[in-house]
Amino acid sequence: MATAAAASASEPETDPKAGPEAEGEEDEAKADRTRRKVLTRAVTTAAYKAMGPAWDEQREEGVSESDGDEEFAMASSAESSPGEDEWEYDEEEEKNQLEIERLEEQLSINVYDYNCHVDLIRLLRLEGELTKVRAARQKMSEIFPLTEELWLEWLHDEISMALDSLDREHVYDLFEKAVKDYICPNIWLEYGQYSVGGIGQKGGLEKVRSVFERALSSVGLHMTKGLAIWEAYREFENAIVEAARLEKVHSLFRRQLAIPLYDMEATFAEYEEWSEDPIPESVIQSYHKALQQLEKYKPYEEALLEAEAPRLAEYQAYIDFEMKIGDPARIQLIFERALVENCLVPDLWIRYSQYLDRQLKVKDLVLSVHNRAVRNCPWTVALWSRYLLAMERHGVDHPVIAVTFEKALSAGFIQATDYVEIWQAYLDYLRRRVDFKQDSSKELEELRSAFTRALEYLKQEVEERFNESGDPSCMIMQNWARIEARLCNNMQKARELWDSIMTKGNAKYANMWLEYYNLERAHGDTQHCRKALHRAVQCTSDYPEHVCEVLLTMERTEGTLEDWDIAVQKTETRLARVNEQRIKAAEKEATLAQQEEEKAEHRKRARAEKKALKKKVARGADKRKADDAEKEWDGDEEEQPSKRRKLENSVPAAAEEAPDLEEEMGLFGKSASADVTPPSKQKERAAAALKRDAPKVPHDSSKDSVTVFVSNLPYSMEEPDVKLRPLFEACGEVVEVRPIFSNRGDFRGYCYVEFKEEKSALQALELDRKNVGGRPMFVSPCVDKSKNPDFKVFRYSTALEKHKLFISGLPFSCTKEELEEICKAHGTVKDIRLVTNRAGKPKGLAYVEYENESQASQAVMKMDGMTIKENVIKVAISNPPQRKVPEKPEARKGPGGPNVPRQIYGARGKGRTQLSLLPRALHRPSATGAQAENGPALKPAVTTSEATEAPKMSNADFAKLLLRK
Repeated sequence: MATAAAASASEPETDPKAGPEAEGEEDEAKADRTRRKVLTRAVTTAAYKAMGPAWDEQREEGVSESDGDEEFAMASSAESSPGEDEWEYDEEEEKNQLEIERLEEQLSINVYDYNCHVDLIRLLRLEGELTKVRAARQKMSEIFPLTEELWLEWLHDEISMALDSLDREHVYDLFEKAVKDYICPNIWLEYGQYSVGGIGQKGGLEKVRSVFERALSSVGLHMTKGLAIWEAYREFENAIVEAARLEKVHSLFRRQLAIPLYDMEATFAEYEEWSEDPIPESVIQSYHKALQQLEKYKPYEEALLEAEAPRLAEYQAYIDFEMKIGDPARIQLIFERALVENCLVPDLWIRYSQYLDRQLKVKDLVLSVHNRAVRNCPWTVALWSRYLLAMERHGVDHPVIAVTFEKALSAGFIQATDYVEIWQAYLDYLRRRVDFKQDSSKELEELRSAFTRALEYLKQEVEERFNESGDPSCMIMQNWARIEARLCNNMQKARELWDSIMTKGNAKYANMWLEYYNLERAHGDTQHCRKALHRAVQCTSDYPEHVCEVLLTMERTEGTLEDWDIAVQKTETRLARVNEQRIKAAEKEATLAQQEEEKAEHRKRARAEKKALKKKVARGADKRKADDAEKEWDGDEEEQPSKRRKLENSVPAAAEEAPDLEEEMGLFGKSASADVTPPSKQKERAAAALKRDAPKVPHDSSKDSVTVFVSNLPYSMEEPDVKLRPLFEACGEVVEVRPIFSNRGDFRGYCYVEFKEEKSALQALELDRKNVGGRPMFVSPCVDKSKNPDFKVFRYSTALEKHKLFISGLPFSCTKEELEEICKAHGTVKDIRLVTNRAGKPKGLAYVEYENESQASQAVMKMDGMTIKENVIKVAISNPPQRKVPEKPEARKGPGGPNVPRQIYGARGKGRTQLSLLPRALHRPSATGAQAENGPALKPAVTTSEATEAPKMSNADFAKLLLRK
């Protein structure tokens, strides 16, 4: 069969379009397709052996080419054309057309919407729009790298429609583009399989071998998927009848056995069976060495097999291992494997490109990786900046670099500072092109026009979008001024630029004036230096002393007496005015602080009065209950209220005395059933009394690692330990649920949950904010605040998160499901959190987490200003402001003098009434009293502690003093 295949493959392939009306030519084309099946099946057989049952399933579904080009064409045609049911329903077709128009319009607005591209291609393919689907795929491939699935679908469609050599060349071009996007063993296998079909053309055999050799270079080291390429290549060579065939197969076996791959033992056994001669000793040694290497790689490969995608941490560990070994081919391969699943991780692209820039330095490889990086993560400015540097480093033509920069500007960065950074990178490149030895050149004019355009772009485009230019310090203008002064000797232009800088709100900063002064010192003259410092003295508000000192230093070394007098007068006047302003500001701040303290004191008094009123009302209720109880008992003797309250609060004691009371009541003929309270109420009172009088269990701080603190629970929760235990037992074995009750037996809304193992406590923290009884339950680590006063628990990030949105202005009735339905139209939503208060009521705020930064950026542009239930919402990238930590005042400043130390109270703090409980007769005169009742005080220097300390007296002496009144 191999002989027949080779003989038939050597015949030239005919062109079906040359004479489509001649039946003989059609027969030749059919015969040619039949001849190609022989070699195609040989390659496919190798693929079956390497890929196992999964490939067999695809074969049964008609995905593989092994059933012949005609069958594949039929299957693909059936996929790409609408079914009979779709043609019957005009409404469905009209709906698809409207959706296609909507997607095309959306892409005309934002060409970087990845999901729109995918949906448009799917609908066009469904509708059978061949020309449009080709154009849509081409457009998407120019902006984004395509996944393996998208490429295979595109390739299968084009293969099914390829009729002549020109179509075949077009498919070859598509394959070349496909293998450049990502490392895909399946695409390389398809490429080799398809190239076998063109072996009958001129140079077809060399083409097949070239494809397989490139495939081995790209994915031959892949430990789990590289085997399929080796097997397919060997099977192809086995199918060719040539004198050098045996040596070629021997060479492939030897090369494969020298590489650590899975199932190496089976390959070695196959080689022993195939080879007629004994295997050379050198091959056996290489094979055993590869086996030893395989054992070192297995832990990392097994970690990848066990983990779930995207497996970034596992790939990072694998990369670190390969970097230590230092094999460039394997390092490149593991980076490529990691990027297949983590193509939207900018840091991984930066690390890969940095390795190539510093180690390999191969132009085509380096530029290809940089290009793929910006196509995958166009919103990351660092990747664009590195791309421009790499292009300059490898001598790429200026027009190409300029086009790349324009693409960067249209990439849609999510911060204003990103645009400043990319402009800086491009301007630095243009500056390096200029030969400043010439007075004027084309490059210099281009640099100046680029500076002008950069300032206009930041002012118009960036400020309109972000409400800020992203360059508050005017760094671009400063760089331009330095270039004009130092490299172009044009101080007049530099001074104009600095005047513009100062008019943009920078005149109040001393460092800006000193920067200008240093430039004048280096490239200007003394007159302009003096003028700049005089202006700085008048305008600076942050550090005027520093500017004044610089002015006096300059006049001391270079100025005349008149210049010195003027400088001294101006600096003294300015500093006096500044000190006056600072004093006023300090007084104003002190007044505000005093007002705040007065307000706080007023609130404290109001709370104390409210608390006292509640206690008074409760005392009155207790008194009424006591009176009712007294009437029920009908006792002859009246008990004092204090004793009655003590009796009511001592339930256990009353329980012990109950039999004696019964007996006494029986003796006097009283009824033992005087209490007519319902049994349910009696049980509730008894339970509350037991809770109230239960011994207080102090918290054991040694168990903090296995304990969590649960708060914000409903006060009305009955039996919290019983209700909470099943919830926390899902995290691990619970030793104890210890709720905290008040003195009256009411649940205080928090408790401690102790686990048997520490990992259970850590898992329980994930229950934080879970809804319990209509309120978000707070679960936090158990930490002693007295030992760790600064400890705070906040489970959400307070830093910039580019993949997360902050939405404000939502209607309170908006649910999580409704918001998710709106947000998922712009990307894959990973999580949504509606912000609520402690009572579980919504605050109109939400955080939405997307799968990547690109989707979040698209959602901001589409959703900001959207109306939801008559509410206009605001959408921005999540970047919470820094929380202001209140300063702890060590001393309180009085309104009219120096700092007064805060009053020191006793161990129990400040009393409510501040009333002295010492009788007036025992009061001793204070140290500040100038006169006593019968003359001057005998001891004017009495200390405070002596004045407030009562003398030791007996009860009799104390009574006599009281009776004097």
